[in-house]
Amino acid sequence: MGMNFPQTEVDVLRFWRENDAFQTQLHLTKDGDNFTFYDGPPFATGLPHYGHLLTSTIKDIIPRYMSMKGRFVTRRFGWDTHGLPIEFEIDKKFGISGRAAVMEMGIGNYNAECRKIVMRYATQWRETIERLGRWIDFDNDYKSMDTTFMESCWWVFKQLHEQGQVYRDYQIMPFSTALGTPLSQMEAKQNEKTTQDPAVLVAFPVKGLNVSLIIYTTTPWTLPSNLLIAVKPELEYIEILDEASGKQYVLHETGLSMLYGKNLKKAKFRIMQKRRGKDMVGWEYEPLFRYFAEAYADCFRVIGADYVEEGEGTGLVHQAPAFGQEDYDAAKAAGFFGEGRLPPCPVDSNGCFTEEVPDFVGQHVKSADKEVLKALRPTGRLLSESQVSHVDKFCWRSDTQLIRRASSSWFIRVTSSIPAILVNLEATTWVPSFVGTNRFKAWIANAHDWNVSRNRYWGTPIPLWVSDDYEEVVCVGSIDELRELSDHQGALDDIHRDKVDDITIPSKQGKGVLRRVDEVFDCWFESGSMPYASNHYPFKDSSSFLGKQFPADFIAEGLDQTRGWFYTLTVLGNKLFKTSPFKNCIVNGLVLAEDGKKMSKSLKNYPDPSLVIEKYGADALRLYLINSPVVRGEPLRFKESGVKEVVSKVLLPLWNSFSFFSQQATLYKKNTGADFVAHTPFADVELPNMMDRWVLADCHGMLAFVEEEMKNYRLYTVVPRLLRVLDNLTNWYIRFNRKRLKGVSGLGQSDMEAALNTLLQVLFTLTRALAPFIPFLTEHLYQLLKPYLGMELAPFENSSSVHYLSFPTVQDAFFDQVIERRVSWMQEVIQLGRVARERVGISLKTPLMKLVIITSAQIILDLEALQSYVKEELNVSEIMLTDNDEQYNIMLEARVDWPTLGKKLKSQVQTVRKALPNLTQEQLKQYVKDKGMTIEGIKLEEDDLNIVRVLAKGEQASQFEPAFSNNVIILLDTSSTSELQAEGLARDIVNRVQRIRKKAGLVPTDDIHVEYKILANPAGVDLEAALSSQQSLVQNALRGTLEPIGNDPPVDKLILEEDQQIDQLAFKLRLVRV
Repeated sequence: MGMNFPQTEVDVLRFWRENDAFQTQLHLTKDGDNFTFYDGPPFATGLPHYGHLLTSTIKDIIPRYMSMKGRFVTRRFGWDTHGLPIEFEIDKKFGISGRAAVMEMGIGNYNAECRKIVMRYATQWRETIERLGRWIDFDNDYKSMDTTFMESCWWVFKQLHEQGQVYRDYQIMPFSTALGTPLSQMEAKQNEKTTQDPAVLVAFPVKGLNVSLIIYTTTPWTLPSNLLIAVKPELEYIEILDEASGKQYVLHETGLSMLYGKNLKKAKFRIMQKRRGKDMVGWEYEPLFRYFAEAYADCFRVIGADYVEEGEGTGLVHQAPAFGQEDYDAAKAAGFFGEGRLPPCPVDSNGCFTEEVPDFVGQHVKSADKEVLKALRPTGRLLSESQVSHVDKFCWRSDTQLIRRASSSWFIRVTSSIPAILVNLEATTWVPSFVGTNRFKAWIANAHDWNVSRNRYWGTPIPLWVSDDYEEVVCVGSIDELRELSDHQGALDDIHRDKVDDITIPSKQGKGVLRRVDEVFDCWFESGSMPYASNHYPFKDSSSFLGKQFPADFIAEGLDQTRGWFYTLTVLGNKLFKTSPFKNCIVNGLVLAEDGKKMSKSLKNYPDPSLVIEKYGADALRLYLINSPVVRGEPLRFKESGVKEVVSKVLLPLWNSFSFFSQQATLYKKNTGADFVAHTPFADVELPNMMDRWVLADCHGMLAFVEEEMKNYRLYTVVPRLLRVLDNLTNWYIRFNRKRLKGVSGLGQSDMEAALNTLLQVLFTLTRALAPFIPFLTEHLYQLLKPYLGMELAPFENSSSVHYLSFPTVQDAFFDQVIERRVSWMQEVIQLGRVARERVGISLKTPLMKLVIITSAQIILDLEALQSYVKEELNVSEIMLTDNDEQYNIMLEARVDWPTLGKKLKSQVQTVRKALPNLTQEQLKQYVKDKGMTIEGIKLEEDDLNIVRVLAKGEQASQFEPAFSNNVIILLDTSSTSELQAEGLARDIVNRVQRIRKKAGLVPTDDIHVEYKILANPAGVDLEAALSSQQSLVQNALRGTLEPIGNDPPVDKLILEEDQQIDQLAFKLRLVRV
């Protein structure tokens, strides 16, 4: 049976669509306990990449599994449709930037353009996600631009406002000059990288003293806004006389290296005196620029600030309060600024200087660095200039360097809730656990208050209507409330800025009318509101929300969302309902390009996901992604070869297992005249064969393991265990029971039926167990298995798809630790035998006389019942089991890592080296038992010697090839006889026949004659005698004899003939129809 996995998946997709499979599954589970899943909304302005496909796979596996466990799992796709990503596209399209350009265009027109592109790639997203095999409702999706969604965001905000959790402040925020908006601390940390900036030392002469203060800065553009200089009160500063210039400077001693650089040792200066920072507080100094010298005449003096660190810069810190949070806080603490007075901020939203700084007006601040330094050079106050490389923050959308800039923003209090959030966090299961216990917990513990406002246009308007002086503030929590307060009579089926900005509310305090504030919500506020807004809570079905739709049983996203969606969900869930909003969270790592770099469209350093699926199938991609380090929160270097390997090592073996079963079931029908149908119920079937019982025990051990691990969402342990069962099925059970399954073992029809029944049961169990992980192939296999399952499907309400069935349950009757132990010893012996054969270059096809197994009495008992399997697999005529290792000259030998032991024992190691060859076998056995020994007064511990077993030199050493494990020794007799050579030749001939049968596309039920003719035989090999002596072997394998070629058959009877070569023997094989 050939297999085209991608085409089969397309056929399965058609089957699902024709049967409305996803909705049917939902209908079948509608009475089950609810399992709540939240889907984090992506933007539809770009195509899905491997990171999306990874999380989509995880988000599909868990709901599929829970559905098969009888839970009702609603799955709705969500879209993040607001915010900077969309606006950034419009700005690029029209070549505009900044508020003035948007106002000229009109917010209504601007938002209309945003709406046009917001679902640009929705069709491609749907096609890709469906092709991946993910079942999720796209027809009943949610979008953050839906009015119902936006209204719930208003409700969320009003709850916080009424709790006193919302406030307005003038804070210094990370600011994107490319986007013209402040960013949250969370967003600012999403794109950090190394950059170069100017590094300068500048002097500030102190009024009334012949001394200057030296400051260090990497942002010269902030110097025109300098208002204060901060010192650490308890830090000791020095006043030096620079002999070269005759000038006196104050700085911390560690700043001398910055002042003099490489010439510090040669520099000529004298320390005139030392003083504490607190002694300098209040000193007035000459402004560097005069722009604010009059309006802020009380400034330009030294203040104390504890944040100043010893060893950083010169110990004196230049203060531009509008461009640094610490600067602003220190200035407020010193009494210079507060609610009634704000510092100057001469930089507009595009990052350009305003008219307040006339010398640099219109210049972007980063470009103005050079002009500021140019203006300072003639003054003599610029003491040094250099460049410094450092890590700074860049805009995550535009990739431009951020600045810090004062912004009037709306904040949600977070710091006051941190203790409660951390307590509630303990109830959440994180996979992997370190993300929750370390990364996320630390992020929460150090969280700032959350700036939820953005000075943008395409977003949910913040529902605050205020008086001109901000003393009267009304927070609106619904559309109906807005109508009531404003008496607005027009339509409100859309509440974007262009629809609500002109609506006013009459003041109740005699302040005229209240107008809505300019800001919209940060899109992270919207995604954090998703549990409520996607359900239009509390305006729709609010009675069933708590407990049924909130909190979520499960969410999953990438590691980067610890600072994003996980955080915003957590803050709002705790604020609104005093609980964590999700119970279980799977966090995946990043999917990188094969070279370890970030995947880049421009670099084209990764294969197109759609082409990979088209080439290998979605099942292969899914299994590759989830059986990788990325599910443990680690990075994955994506390799297309890895996807290909899944096909060859997992999907093909699974398919071949079914294919083999199908062929033998067909053969069964041919031989018996009856269809093979499962003997049911499976659990009631007696199984005298040990391998049958073993493979079922292994299968149900897997089910018990999967059930326990899936309770804790550990996919990274589940998938390897599933694949181990597949490996045991294909490489051990089927391989070792081929004769039984073919009915040529000589054990009768009942044994063949038992073997086929066991294989069918394992295939059915494995197909259901793998269904959440590889939904396509399992569906295809299930449809092919259905005719054989008979009454086994009777308990299911609807058995038309594998995804409608329940997940297989553990049946304790199948557990058998004794059999699992026995088979594990058999496997160990066989692995050792393969190693021994490989070492001497004798293939498994070559028969050998004897295998000696030396082990304990208990293991001998375990192996006795499985000797026939060992004989068959290792192709030996005789097996000897013994616990007498001395009979076969097995000796203990001590081996030493001399460099390691030498470091430990020093000169004493030579004493040990000389004594070691003289140790007796008894002494070595005692060392193993005691885990230590003393040699000539030198104590050796457990790891100092490595005791290994070896086959001592002698006659047996030349006859046997040994292989060792901790509990078993095998000796493989590598000598040969004429009988063994004849058997080997017969096996080789049979193997050649099987190959050309496969090449001819024949199946086991095809009856044929096999004929041969010798073409060349210079070595005089007696082929006829070899075939005659191995007649039973040949007949069982070929289900017939091998005859010399006679007359040429009719053309319609000839199937295939082919020349073969074994060493010097050349012969022709011919296949002829009966």
